[in-house]
Amino acid sequence: MTTLHDTIRAAAPGLRGRLVAGASLADLTWFRVGGPAEVLFTPADEEDLAALLAILDPAVPVTVIGLGSNLIVRDGGIPGVTVRLGGKAFATVTIDGETISAGTAVPDMRLAKAAAEASLDGLAFYRGIPGSVGGALRMNAGAHGGETTDVFVEARGVDRQGNLRRFDHARMGFSYRHCAAPEDVIFTQALFRGRPGEREAIEAEMERVTAAREAAQPIRERTGGSTFANPEGGKAWQLVDAAGCRGLTRGGAQVSEMHCNFLINRGGATAADIEGLGEEVRRRVRETSGVELRWEIKRIGVEAQSVSR
Repeated sequence: MTTLHDTIRAAAPGLRGRLVAGASLADLTWFRVGGPAEVLFTPADEEDLAALLAILDPAVPVTVIGLGSNLIVRDGGIPGVTVRLGGKAFATVTIDGETISAGTAVPDMRLAKAAAEASLDGLAFYRGIPGSVGGALRMNAGAHGGETTDVFVEARGVDRQGNLRRFDHARMGFSYRHCAAPEDVIFTQALFRGRPGEREAIEAEMERVTAAREAAQPIRERTGGSTFANPEGGKAWQLVDAAGCRGLTRGGAQVSEMHCNFLINRGGATAADIEGLGEEVRRRVRETSGVELRWEIKRIGVEAQSVSR
């Protein structure tokens, strides 16, 4: 029986990146749960990514994962091709005057540090976001008074047909925790603009952000970060708390007692435990307040019982 891995290898023998069948994804997510990727591809560079997408059957699903910090991979795994950017081609930061170019595999915290070292202000908020630049673009990531839209200049990426695409600020269509760029585009590079500042003051702000996170969030747990987006005019954690969900458990998953907009894997949790707990929280909040909480954590893949091979 010909597998998807075999089909890709036959159609694109010149791929230079790493192509693995049945790769574990649990090891790549902060929750440490989830099933395998049917095929996991780590491209060597932008051209290698474009080469794969250009030959891939349009019926084959393509899923992109970054640092896995804001992600639940369901227990049945991810069908099709899962793309994970990494290596020098996607993890380099360069600075020219007030502009910063970063590959989309660059951790947000590293972007903040690079800006500070260049005495560029405006990007210190990224110190409080445990993801990568690619995820920041997709979600208009923000924290501590700053958002991606505030410092974004342009981005480039590769679409499902293997074409290189460029996006200026208007084409990104940023809104709260969202961007309007086509879902099939895999971002590869982004350009940001800071403003001149004092390095010591910027680093002090980053330390303040770090201290605030450590004091208020369970960052040393196996978690996925903020679970639900704040509803207009309110705070998700307050609604969760008011619904009596602080400390609520399901299997090995728990609503954090430290910050109840965080779910944690206490050990032995499945993806179904974590997602099911989140849905129970949403149900209780809806019943007590009438508010429909929206997931901020991305949930991908299929449930275990839905998989057939």
